[in-house]
Amino acid sequence: MRVVFVHGACVRDGAWWWHRAAALLDRDGVRSSAPLLPSCGETGLAPGVAGPSLPDDVAAVRRELQAGDGPVVVVAHSYGGVVAAEAAAGVERVRHLVFVSSFLPEPGESLASFGDGTPAPYLDFGADGTFGVRAGLATETFMQDCDPEAVEQAHARLVRQSAAVTAQPVAAAAWKDVPSTYLVCALDNGTPPAAQRAQAERAGRVVELRAGHHPFLSQPEAVAGLVLEAARG
Repeated sequence: MRVVFVHGACVRDGAWWWHRAAALLDRDGVRSSAPLLPSCGETGLAPGVAGPSLPDDVAAVRRELQAGDGPVVVVAHSYGGVVAAEAAAGVERVRHLVFVSSFLPEPGESLASFGDGTPAPYLDFGADGTFGVRAGLATETFMQDCDPEAVEQAHARLVRQSAAVTAQPVAAAAWKDVPSTYLVCALDNGTPPAAQRAQAERAGRVVELRAGHHPFLSQPEAVAGLVLEAARG
């Protein structure tokens, strides 16, 4: 069994965001990886109007899921749930989907389907076709329960991303066919808990944790334990 972690929007280096939970899983013999998302500029192509977007992210994650042998648990965080919904569809080795403060789109839905049509106040959309998190609002919105070291390192990994990913619809919904767990982060100031609970109604199992948007940084033991449960069926 292995775990593939799909990070959220406007950040780079998914392996770092996941590293605290990954270390605990590795101790229990479960290896994990975090594919690079092209729309975040992680593969060398600049994000923007003509830059990589959702289909490129889906293809990158799908390649990671199909690589290697053995069953896979996918852990999708925030925007990562949109990517995983399509990337994991039809991949037989995917045994479980874990959504963390995330989205479970139906085919034809996009990230924008879950908002009210207005940009979130903590996001900045530029004329160059990119968007990013406003640095001055990042800590209180996403990392208010993280330790200072994690906050400092997280800020260094904020990036701008191709804004097209917010409106592009998915073509498939893996959560319809694969067992799933939704982790509601009850102290999240970015994705409102009420919105998370509405999304969680589409999952097979729901767990709540008093944590902010990045529980794999603030409470990695709880997240690793949940993933191990999923891995062991």
